[in-house]
Formats: sequence, structure tokens, C-alpha cells
Amino acid sequence: MAQLPNRDTHFADWYQEVIYQAELVDQAPVRGCFVIRPYGYAIWEMIQAELDRRIKETGHENAAFPLLIPESFLKKEAEHVEGFAPELAVVTHAGGKLLEEPLVVRPTSETIIHYMFARWIKSWRDLPLKINQWGNVVRWEMRPRAFLRTTEFFWQEGHTAHETLEEADAEVIMMLEQYRIMYEDYLAVPVVPGPKSAGEKFPGADRTMTLEALMPDGRALQCCTSHLISRDFARAFEMKFQTRDGNVEYPYLTSWGFTTRSIGALIMTHGDAKGLILPPRIAPIQVIIVPIVKEGADNEAIIVAARDLALELANRGMRVMLDEDTNKTPGAKFYHWEMKGVPVRIEIGPRDVAQQQAVLVDRLTSTKQMMPLSEIPASMIAVLKKLQVDMLEKAREHTKKIWYRQEKLAEFAKQLEEKSGFYQTGWCGKPACEQKLKEHKVSIRCLLGEKTFSTCFNCDAKSETDVLVAKSY
Repeated sequence: MAQLPNRDTHFADWYQEVIYQAELVDQAPVRGCFVIRPYGYAIWEMIQAELDRRIKETGHENAAFPLLIPESFLKKEAEHVEGFAPELAVVTHAGGKLLEEPLVVRPTSETIIHYMFARWIKSWRDLPLKINQWGNVVRWEMRPRAFLRTTEFFWQEGHTAHETLEEADAEVIMMLEQYRIMYEDYLAVPVVPGPKSAGEKFPGADRTMTLEALMPDGRALQCCTSHLISRDFARAFEMKFQTRDGNVEYPYLTSWGFTTRSIGALIMTHGDAKGLILPPRIAPIQVIIVPIVKEGADNEAIIVAARDLALELANRGMRVMLDEDTNKTPGAKFYHWEMKGVPVRIEIGPRDVAQQQAVLVDRLTSTKQMMPLSEIPASMIAVLKKLQVDMLEKAREHTKKIWYRQEKLAEFAKQLEEKSGFYQTGWCGKPACEQKLKEHKVSIRCLLGEKTFSTCFNCDAKSETDVLVAKSY
């Protein structure tokens, strides 16, 4: 394998090489589409399994809705169709004939799900209705990058209907918190929660909540969002219910989504000059055992010891693999598993077997430690837990280093060009001031809900709230 580009000076090139050399993706014949290879998909399955469990625990049920949506459905909500129009893929012919009505390949499923909700909801007794879907969507991307922006991507999208605005608001916040737990406690990626500005919210939403993460190159990544959907959707689809007092009302709606972009976030946040570093909680392989066989040594004893250890770790619930490939040198194996980001490597050689010990190497620091074979199974859980905590803390420390506080755009505009990062500043809330940021190719990532600046970053008006400004992916 070729040496990786320098991560500090050629971050985009480094990212591209890592995803291919670690065998996460491969090019597909359609521009903007990628094949997620087995190792990449195994990471997604680990994330998916935990998030699916959490979604179900919070009272939602999984369902599946069609990939193709009548074009007229999207046109029912003006802001929604306008927001997605440039990204739509439209089917005009099928079965060798021109369709009477074009079909849109779903960019998201609000319209088709709301059409079904209107059929299912008749009374307050039918609420809340809480549905989740795992699937794929298509949004025509002009500048694709694997996992971050792709024409087709995989995700879950939740859609709910509620009797009251308070219930819907609580749903939006609850699901954003579930996403925060996934990012911080499982992916070890620190995130900042907050509302989007009106100019940055989801097309057709009254309010959009976001999680924003800061990547090592100083660019912000919108990790996932949770929306309070406009009641215009309910009106457009004649979604009505009889209230407890006998009146007829429209329900309050939410939607929220978590995508394979999460894999891009963890690659960028944790990777290094050797490749991936995967957090133990979502690593498909948590421990790789490499027997060091040598000519003239008692190789059978080495293999037996390695197999026994692998079995004992597996019996304790760890995801472990034994690399018995005889066609590779130990050095080649080390390189391979470091590139794939396996959290812990255990080396067992002839001297180790003789002394009933092994060498443990953690992927985060490359620190080596000797440990008795008998102690490894009981100690490994603690080793993996510490790695998980250390990875999050390291990422948090880096975010702090490139989180700046500046009062005026005139002061930090030049700094933004040379030094990317989060720029915390004050904002008056006026769209005209927000628009000034576009001139510097940056945007408001989220509102912070605190007020440390007295005036707006652009004008002298009173600041309503602090905001985070950054370049973004």
C-alpha cells in the first residue's frame, strides 16, 4: 500500500486515501455514488444496531415506505420542494412508456409518510404516531465525497405526529439527545447542539435542531438534525384528527435523521498517519491477535496460546479476530490492522509463550505493554473502556484549541481565511447580517443559547444570542 498523504498539510487527500486503503468504499459507475465495502458496512451495522435499539426504546416502530414518490406530493409544500429542487432525481419513463406523472426518487420521505399518516390518523387516540425507517435516499450532489456528501446515502429517518406542540417539541429534543449520545459516547466525536438559524433550517420546518462537530482541519460538519415540521404539511395532506373535546385539528409533526456521514466524522476526527482509529464501542474488530511465528520456534504452542486467548476474549463478549495468515509477515499484518483502526493489537511470539505473557499495543498511542496471558481477558474490558474515553477527550481538546471568540466580522474575516475553526460571536438575528457571512464562504452553524457578546458581529445592533460561525463540509 502507498504511504498516506500528510494529514496536517493535505487533509482532503489523506481522507481520500484512508477510505480506499482501509477498504471502506470503492468507486461506483454512477458519479457521486460509492460502494460501501464489507468493512465499511460492518462499521455502519455497529452504529445502526445501537441506534435502532435506542429508537425502539423511545417508543418508535420501524416501517418501510416506497423509494418512488409522485412528483405532485413534493409540490404540495412549496418551501419543501423549492429547497430540494436542485437535488432531485426524477423518473419520467417506466415499462417502456412515458409516465403520466413523473416520480421522484426520494430525497427524504416526509411527503409519502405524511400521505400515509393522513390515512392512519383520525382521532387523538391515534396519537402520538412514531415511525422510523432505515433506508437510502438520493440527492444529486455536485461535489461528492464518500460518506460526507454522496448522491445516494444510507440513513434512518424518523417521523412522528403529536397532539400538542409541547409533545412535538419534546420529541425533537429527545431525539437530538439520542444522536448526541451516539456521537459522543459511541463515536467519540464531540458535538455542539443548538438550533439552526431561519436561513439554514430544513426546507419546510418551523425549527431545526442540529449537532455540529469541528473536524481537525477546522471545518464544521453538520452531523445530524431534528426538526419541528411546519403544520403546512399536515394541511397539504389533509391530515386531521378529532380532539378530546370534539373539535378537528391538525397534528404537530417532527422528523429527524442520522446518516452514514457519521462514518466520515469518525474517520476525520480520529484518523492519523497510519490510517483509521476506531472507537472500541463501534469497532467491528476490537482486538486483533497476531501470532509471531518464527522458523525453528515452537510455532504450534504459539498458535494454541493465541487461539485460546481469542476464544476466552470472545466468550467475554469482545469482538476479536486471530490473524493466522501465513502469507504475510508480522510487519505487514501490523500495517494492515493499523490502517483498519483496530483498537488493540496483541502480539504473541515464542518468548512470550515461554514466559506466559503477550504484548498489548493500543492504536491510539501505539504504547506497548507486557501483560500475563492469564490477566488479559479480565483486563481487556478496562483497556477498551479507557481507549473510548481517551479518544473523546483527545477530540475535545482539539476542538477547544480551534474554538475562537471574536466580536466583529471585520476583525476575524482575515483570520477565518488563514485559520479555520469555530468562531463564537454575537448576532442580532437579522438575515441581512447573516448574509454577509456568505461573502467569506462561512455560515452560522448553530445558535448557542448564551449571550457573551453585546452587539452583532456585523452591525451595531444589540445581539440576541451567540452563534457559531465556520466553514463547513
